[in-house]
Amino acid sequence: MGNSRFFNMFIKILSAILICYALKANAQTDTENVYHSCSGGNYIANSTYESIVKLLLSSLKDSFNKGTIRNGYYNNTIVRRSNTMYGSYQCRGYIRHQECEESVVSAANEIALLCPTSKQAAISYKDLVVLQFSDKLFFSILQDKPLFTLPSEELVPNPDEFNPKLDLLKIYGLAQCSSDLSVDNCNRCLRGGINDIQKRFSGRIGGKVITWSCYFRYKLFPFYTKYATSPAPANPPQPSITRTPVENPPQPSITRTPVANPPQPSISKAKQKPKMSLTVLLIIVVPTVITVVSIITILCFCIIRRKKISNIGEIQSAESLQFKFSTISAATNNFSDANKLGRGGFGIVYKGTLTDGQEIAVKRLSENSGQGEKEFKNEVALLIKLQHKNLVRLLGYCLHGDEKLLVYEFMKNGSLDQFLFDPFKCAHLDWGKRHMIIGGIAKGLLYLHEDSRLNIIHRDLKASNVLLGPDMVPKIADFGMAKIFMVNQSQASTKRVCGTFGYMAPEYAMLGKFSVKSDVFSFGVLILEILCGKRSNSFGRDEDAESILTYAWKLWNEGKYLELLDPTLRGHHSTSEVMRCIEIALLCVQEDVAERPAMARIVHILNNYSVTVAAPLTPSAFSLSNDNRTEPNIPSQGVGNVSVNEMSTTELYPR
Repeated sequence: MGNSRFFNMFIKILSAILICYALKANAQTDTENVYHSCSGGNYIANSTYESIVKLLLSSLKDSFNKGTIRNGYYNNTIVRRSNTMYGSYQCRGYIRHQECEESVVSAANEIALLCPTSKQAAISYKDLVVLQFSDKLFFSILQDKPLFTLPSEELVPNPDEFNPKLDLLKIYGLAQCSSDLSVDNCNRCLRGGINDIQKRFSGRIGGKVITWSCYFRYKLFPFYTKYATSPAPANPPQPSITRTPVENPPQPSITRTPVANPPQPSISKAKQKPKMSLTVLLIIVVPTVITVVSIITILCFCIIRRKKISNIGEIQSAESLQFKFSTISAATNNFSDANKLGRGGFGIVYKGTLTDGQEIAVKRLSENSGQGEKEFKNEVALLIKLQHKNLVRLLGYCLHGDEKLLVYEFMKNGSLDQFLFDPFKCAHLDWGKRHMIIGGIAKGLLYLHEDSRLNIIHRDLKASNVLLGPDMVPKIADFGMAKIFMVNQSQASTKRVCGTFGYMAPEYAMLGKFSVKSDVFSFGVLILEILCGKRSNSFGRDEDAESILTYAWKLWNEGKYLELLDPTLRGHHSTSEVMRCIEIALLCVQEDVAERPAMARIVHILNNYSVTVAAPLTPSAFSLSNDNRTEPNIPSQGVGNVSVNEMSTTELYPR
């Protein structure tokens, strides 16, 4: 703990030193053209907020590859769980498309450093772009505070003589509003910034006003390039702003008419920037380089040392989670058949009770795990750190000779299939509970795919692998098994296809290719099962019968989708929720992998009925005959009926 605090303090000191050097090196150039604000409170490091902000800034930087930029403006919204983050940027109208892209990338990187944990932040970067993000919606909203009024450093020698001649001079001006603002708000923003500009910038030959919604600048000399009035070479289209020399600007207090050969005022600079000599440059640069190299060396040493400490900590952590074999044996009554909950491809699951009364579920892994003791401990240590409301919690493990045991929290309600497909128990699953179960499974999958410390593809999501906790809260089980069993596979494909026919995506079942979209396909099938109360493999028993996918698609197309519902639900459901769930299910089971939505999108659609989604396409026609169907048992934590399904396996990847 002490080492961790020391390291964090060291990082902060190092960051402060590097920032000081950066500020010293750029004080005369960049900093005077970068203005920012950080507000809205702070989020906790390594939280969901941090991942959303990083994802949002990344999407802003990548927007130029999408071709959706309009008038130098782009916005995006990122939703994770119940958190939403909004972001946008507006490039100045006088810069090229390429310069706009480079400025957005620089501004996004800069704001991440200036406001590292802020929920709201904005930056005006070098008169090239305004970029901002917030956890509150700000699109199309006037933001005229804070107001940066920046008079030119260049002074006239005698303002009393210069000001009377001001009306005879040609003035170059530019005004621009964020493209999402209405005309009224744009005018209001500009008027607020420049109404008293003559008073604020008296004696100056130019100046600018910056807010997050609008920008105004004037000068006696051209300050923008010829490209200001030329079309950009690519997206975005040219902004609708004024950027030509202004002979009669709209502000009555600064109306000026150009005359032929206007008298040129004598200009002096309030702050002359002296050229830096080579000697002075060396005096500054050499110590800076030496200091930075020294710091980097120390930093590398600390990182390596911290990794070693972390690895030792991981092993110690794993050791602390190890149960004695005698404890597990006593808890399960020496693994008696009376305590057996189910059998699957990975072994047998038993119910157990510890001496303190805590009930547990013990998965007794088969002997073909293929992993050594150290590898097994490391994988378990990683899996134990996965904590989510909709995941079954792994409590620990046991190693005893050739025995490898995993200890889980016990779910008294058993698995979803024991309720869903039982003619009597299904009555306990009213529409409210089924809709809650669908949403919970979606959140659990989103956590596995994107929000956990590991990037996990389950590969065998089905009703028997969803356990029901108190109040019927769904918890996904049997994730993380592929690493423990060292299945011969890569991220893109596998030589050993494991899963359950009826739930498996066609590209996985036939070609061995899998991804997070394979889980999305299984989730779509599971939604249809939850809605109709029938197993997916109960369809297609006859040669002319339909699969659950084609059956649901047919009813959807004919507008008879309510006929898909379990008879116990008819007349006791929300039609809009049922329709949205069927729509999501059909989107999930589309044959084209790219057309299936990601789990983040699915969670967003489930929670926001105002979201419009694309019409689903014809689902995959993939099916298997009865002769090709195999259904060995799978362990199920629950007393009573044991679900019958294919062997399951999962896959995980370190991020």
